[in-house]
Amino acid sequence: MKIQSREAMESDSCPSFSQQPGHCQPPRSLKVSIDDSSFTVDKTILSENCEYFRALFQSGMRECQQEEIHLQCVGVLGFLVMLRVLGGEHPVLSSDQIVEAIECTSFLQVPALTEHLVNIVNSENCLLMYHTAATYGVWELSHSSALFIRDMYTDLKEEVHTLPKKLVEYVESLLPSSYMAVCSHSPSTERLQDLQRTVCYLDEDHSEWKVLTHLPASTSTTMAGVAVLDNKLYIIGGVHDVSKKVVENGFCYNPAANTWSTICGSQQLRYNFTLIGHEGCLYAIGGEFNMKALSSVERYRVSSGSWGFVSPLPCPAALVVSAVAMNRIFICLWKGKGATEIHEYVSERDQWLLVTTLIREHSYGLYMVAHKDNLYVMRNGPCDDFLLCVMDCYNLSSGQWTAMSGQYGNSKGSLLTAVVRGDSVFTLSRQVTTEYTVEEYKWRVKREMKGFGRIGSIYTFLMRLPKACVPPMGHSVDQDQNVRDFPRFSPQCSDNL
Repeated sequence: MKIQSREAMESDSCPSFSQQPGHCQPPRSLKVSIDDSSFTVDKTILSENCEYFRALFQSGMRECQQEEIHLQCVGVLGFLVMLRVLGGEHPVLSSDQIVEAIECTSFLQVPALTEHLVNIVNSENCLLMYHTAATYGVWELSHSSALFIRDMYTDLKEEVHTLPKKLVEYVESLLPSSYMAVCSHSPSTERLQDLQRTVCYLDEDHSEWKVLTHLPASTSTTMAGVAVLDNKLYIIGGVHDVSKKVVENGFCYNPAANTWSTICGSQQLRYNFTLIGHEGCLYAIGGEFNMKALSSVERYRVSSGSWGFVSPLPCPAALVVSAVAMNRIFICLWKGKGATEIHEYVSERDQWLLVTTLIREHSYGLYMVAHKDNLYVMRNGPCDDFLLCVMDCYNLSSGQWTAMSGQYGNSKGSLLTAVVRGDSVFTLSRQVTTEYTVEEYKWRVKREMKGFGRIGSIYTFLMRLPKACVPPMGHSVDQDQNVRDFPRFSPQCSDNL
């Protein structure tokens, strides 16, 4: 009896065996059969994006050379969604597509598909996403859906309690997002502390604003970049006074530890710029320096603690209007003559791409927020009436603009500070904090709470605040003069990030 060597057997099972043991050189295309349907797919795409196929093609087994593979645990709808996502699309999915897409990413291990599902979680599909993802063990999606549900718990409470008990308990164990605000302040001195230099949160149970933490003395929020990334507050730049001398350091507040720390500022000193937190990075966009508008854009990678320049804006711009929709960065650039262009930054290509142009006579984009696959652009009202805001909605999926009904004035809160949480939009002014419910082509007032009684520009954002970080009897913004408990400060950001 002739016994083949191991090398010979491997060669027989996989004729195109590569130089590296256990690796094959498979044919370029593969026919994938699911039920009565079949798809011809580039093997390179499958290998680069699916852990299942990568392991299969590198196994050294006969299957890595087959021209056709039958998949038993994946549905046609889910596989089609996967192909669309790997092709660069951002599809909005039906319930059946969601279930099969979760099944597909669970079985084939497709990070890009999981990420897309996370990006499209909304009030209509969050319960389905949560339950299905938990069933199939897609942890990232399950957790993201649970966080979304936690933020809308009051509105979804009845539906939530139809879920298995363990899933309900997990949602209830999570921290909800709080509506936050900080005014523009110049640096202070240790001898002359400004007790209004605080970061505040909205106590929705008592409908009033309360102080969370004080700004470090050397921090400036005047003309600064303010953003939240991974539930940490970053303040970059800002100016000292009317001389517009830029603060060179950046500051980071970690609510979990209730500490402030410093980070290095951007390479290009700038003020009046936009700061965006996205996928482990901060983006400092445009702004001004020495009275000149900038087109440069810098990216700060938290993991490395370093700044680097990326593709510049199509034109110099300060106070760039921005929003993140479906985990995609969008900005507005005013082109004059009533034209407002929306551009998307595609990080994979390091490119700014023109998405659409809104043309409204004697008007320009003032602010922008995102809800589901819609971008809401607020602009000044007719006849240059800056006390009124009107809105236009751009749907990313259909590529269509819709004029929103109604006008929104300062009596109901300033839309220039709008923040979206679930199906709600929070706005504020000195007189009133307003929560709107987003309806089709209209925002309906849901409730009104106490205003933010501070002067100056206001930055608003969302953060999840640990219970230990928020005093049970937290003081309101009207009681600041009685507060002396400053948070701990660390000069080394790396210690607290």
